[in-house]
Amino acid sequence: MGKSWKKSGMMDVAAKKGKIFTKLAKEIFVATKLGGPDPEGNPRLKMSIRAALDVSCPKATIERAIKKGSGQGGESENIEEVTYEGQGPYNVGVIVECQTDNRNRTVSNIRSIFNKKGGKMGDNGSASWMFDRVCLVEAEIKTEIDPEEEAIEVNANDVEKNEDSGYSFYGEPEDLDTIRTSLVSRGWDVTKAELSYKSKNITELDEEKKSQVILFLEALDDDEDTHKIHATVE
Repeated sequence: MGKSWKKSGMMDVAAKKGKIFTKLAKEIFVATKLGGPDPEGNPRLKMSIRAALDVSCPKATIERAIKKGSGQGGESENIEEVTYEGQGPYNVGVIVECQTDNRNRTVSNIRSIFNKKGGKMGDNGSASWMFDRVCLVEAEIKTEIDPEEEAIEVNANDVEKNEDSGYSFYGEPEDLDTIRTSLVSRGWDVTKAELSYKSKNITELDEEKKSQVILFLEALDDDEDTHKIHATVE
């Protein structure tokens, strides 16, 4: 699976707790720091602002994150991106992407969740071999199209129908911007464009085992520093 794992309904629950706003602000901060404060010239920032507005994140929170990311406001903060990997219950491959201002806290928390929930956090490479590194572009279009033909036209390797009305296009990591801009030029509304992971094989589990894995993934997702989770389950 190329898209980040996300349990249905978790966005609403997290929003009520305010956690999702904190996570979105971190992504806006990082996107601004890497690509500048202008959304029109920084696709990652544009996507992160859109994601924040979609869940009614306060505009003041968005603006504050942009100011911090661009070094304005006099507040000193450093958020870095770190990745951890390992195997969850029943040898499910897991990659956890985090955004943190304290690596020691984050690695301790993530390792504790792995251990308590029947998994084992490993070194770099302990789970990434179970995934392909890809670019992921999610987009929607109002007109009738053949998604397979569109994928060929924009140089994507694969395309999948999403649960909603959109599609997910996968390609080589270096083709991210090409696929994004090509889809836009062909009338698509791009809602996400990022580097991601796509599992090479899905771990087959019965419902009881899968429910245990879901509890493990939920615990990871609930950590304040977790940004994205990729797992070899559907």
